[in-house]
Amino acid sequence: MAELRHSSSLGTRSTSSPMKRGDDDAAAALVPEKRPDEEDDDDRHVSRDRYRRYWHQVQSLASPYFGDEVRSSRISLALLGLVVFAVLISIPSIWIRLNEPYLCRKDGIVLRCPRVKEPFSLWENPYSATTSWKQCAEHRDGEFSELPPENETTGYVFIHAEGGLNQQRIAVHLICNAVAVAKIMNATLILPVLKQDQIWKDQTKFEDIFDVDHFINYLKDDVRIVRGIPDWFADKSELFTSIRRTVKNIPKYASAEFYIDNVLPRIKEKKIMALKPFVDRLGYDNVPQEINRLRCRVNYHALKFLPAIEQMADQLASRMRNRTGSLNPYMALHLRFEKGMVGLSFCDFVGSREEKAQMDAYRRKEWPRRYKNGSHLWQLALQKRKEGRCPLEPGEVAVILRAMGYPKETQIYVASGQVYGGQNRMAPLRNMFPNLVTKEELTSKEELDGFKKHVTSLAALDFLVCLKSDVFVMTHGGNFAKLIIGHRRYMGHRLKSIKPDKGLMSKSFGDPYMGWATFVEDVIVTHQTRTGLPEETFPNYDLWENPLTPCMCRT
Repeated sequence: MAELRHSSSLGTRSTSSPMKRGDDDAAAALVPEKRPDEEDDDDRHVSRDRYRRYWHQVQSLASPYFGDEVRSSRISLALLGLVVFAVLISIPSIWIRLNEPYLCRKDGIVLRCPRVKEPFSLWENPYSATTSWKQCAEHRDGEFSELPPENETTGYVFIHAEGGLNQQRIAVHLICNAVAVAKIMNATLILPVLKQDQIWKDQTKFEDIFDVDHFINYLKDDVRIVRGIPDWFADKSELFTSIRRTVKNIPKYASAEFYIDNVLPRIKEKKIMALKPFVDRLGYDNVPQEINRLRCRVNYHALKFLPAIEQMADQLASRMRNRTGSLNPYMALHLRFEKGMVGLSFCDFVGSREEKAQMDAYRRKEWPRRYKNGSHLWQLALQKRKEGRCPLEPGEVAVILRAMGYPKETQIYVASGQVYGGQNRMAPLRNMFPNLVTKEELTSKEELDGFKKHVTSLAALDFLVCLKSDVFVMTHGGNFAKLIIGHRRYMGHRLKSIKPDKGLMSKSFGDPYMGWATFVEDVIVTHQTRTGLPEETFPNYDLWENPLTPCMCRT
């Protein structure tokens, strides 16, 4: 299957290729002549047909009174006047009927849809498609409302995280699941201790990034939480080393019953137990609804970053909107194309022979079992690209965004580590969108120095600036992007969160005969429903990415 060549070869592609735009002034060609979402819906056609038939009936009733033989008839003129008067006074009600919302079903969800389509916007989802759901995570059911004193709980749960905070968005999965598990067992939760991140070499504590007082106080009616191991427990190091104090081999996506049957008895016996490892160790569809709602409360309400992080993120977002001297929307781009991601993907990317040899050596060293002798990797790379499991290159992202209609002047904030290939790989994206900046370019060295002590603090700044953006674009999977999309959905689905269809895009990029206009149409049609609109959940769905239920309720 043909592949998209490196963006530096754009000039050598045929004019029929989607990668060939002609010249910089051809921005108008990036927008199709007529968007699919501008077409009238079926209900509007039905309404218009109904009133059109009504008008024809009026005409048929009035037509005899226009004949030569009755033109002098005062009665006929009176009747005609009454008919015209009736039509005139009915126009306002007809107009209201045509424009008032109605209930429609889209992808299995009942929405209030407008009779007249809202104008297309690059920067926000249609209002009519985002008003059927509201936040309800703060609602507490009576079944779990009573909370016993700390000395009357079943014991203490100590969570030991494998991997650093930065790898789990600031450990949200870990923390939300830890609170939920403590609630299930009616245990007291000790603030999690995070193992040093082996990649970033970052030892970040919970209190280094989160507002602990707010966290404990907000959840005081749900779970007992203490800052550290109780003083009466003498040998605290035993929790890290003793197998008698550790519960291991907890299944991934375990049920609530598993904890009640297998973990709770040991906590009652020992009074304090460590759970290790602990990340995705609690299911979604096999726990009480209130427990899932509790996880939503933790994620969207209890976990707040330190004031200094929040304030710096507000400044960055403000600077993005005022870079041109006037208020502008901005896009946040989570560009996952670091060396580690490229290597772990085992996808093939166009580059020099030397670059490919270095990547082969890197993969052989880091993932020897998967690398084997390297003979199978080419076929594996083709299959992964076909299935949409390869990270998008910066040049590919640029082409997709231009096809969606975003102009060259778009302000873009890039949240990313060191891009694999450096400036050469970033050149196509910067050429198409020159107003592209990172947090380092928006701040002074002195401003960022206070956050460089912990890598996680820098990740938190990126998280918040992405969260506050008018449009968020992810280029590959991962907890960071999923949590941003979920949070923006929880805020009302109004903010666009674009999740490119990488499988379909790989086919388009690999087709040298597809013209630009056809490519634009494919991109727009494909991504109409991939912008963070409400969508149904299903068993085992990742509620961090889609909080529709139980975090949100129908209005």
